[in-house]
Amino acid sequence: MEPLYTLAADPAAWVALATLIAIEVVLGIDNLIFISVVTNKLPEESRPKARLIGLSAALLLRLALLGTIATVIKLVDPVFEILDQSFSWRDLILIAGGLFLTWKATKEIHHSVDPDPGPDILNPAVAATSVGAAIVQILLLDLVFSIDSIITAVGMTEHIPIMVIAVIVAVIMMLLAAEPLGNFINANPTIVMLALGFLLMIGMTLIADGFGLHIPRGYIYGAMGFSALVEGLNMLSRRARQRKSATPGAS
Repeated sequence: MEPLYTLAADPAAWVALATLIAIEVVLGIDNLIFISVVTNKLPEESRPKARLIGLSAALLLRLALLGTIATVIKLVDPVFEILDQSFSWRDLILIAGGLFLTWKATKEIHHSVDPDPGPDILNPAVAATSVGAAIVQILLLDLVFSIDSIITAVGMTEHIPIMVIAVIVAVIMMLLAAEPLGNFINANPTIVMLALGFLLMIGMTLIADGFGLHIPRGYIYGAMGFSALVEGLNMLSRRARQRKSATPGAS
């Protein structure tokens, strides 16, 4: 492993670091949306604690996986084959995580559209889950996203210090964005359904990746960005109508 001062003098290392930070931040969006949706079901005073624990666990998992990089690399080696389709441990982890995410998003969508869903409705006013249960769910998805993140980092650079710095910077940025994103989702009920739709799409993407059907992330994030733009226009339209109806003499 090259000394850190040697890497600091290498322009290529800085380019690799900047690129990897950008990629890690983008990959962290999935993790952040899930954490925001899950923690918004907690009592308001418990949400910052759960977000901090969830993102701290994400950082620790990523750093721990970097410490066992030789083992992580082997996760992409095929372990068995079914009907000419080989599966590695990474594939199995992605499929399991995708199934969990799909189940979770589908369950919450059902609770949102059912007029009488019971005590587990996705309602910020209802403490539908405990802090412990939320953290367990976050940890499960942290593991899936962390493995994907580290394997991506390995494919970008061979320098461990660059990977460590990129991961730390990306998680710090996620930590700074977690509360504003969670509050924004909580303050805009229609955003909840949009976020759940994103989670459903991400879950299906993980399953497809696990079966060797790679969907370019640019398509996924492009669709998410376009949907968010349309929802933003809807929000502006609703607020404009509300202001107009609140104006005296408005027809």
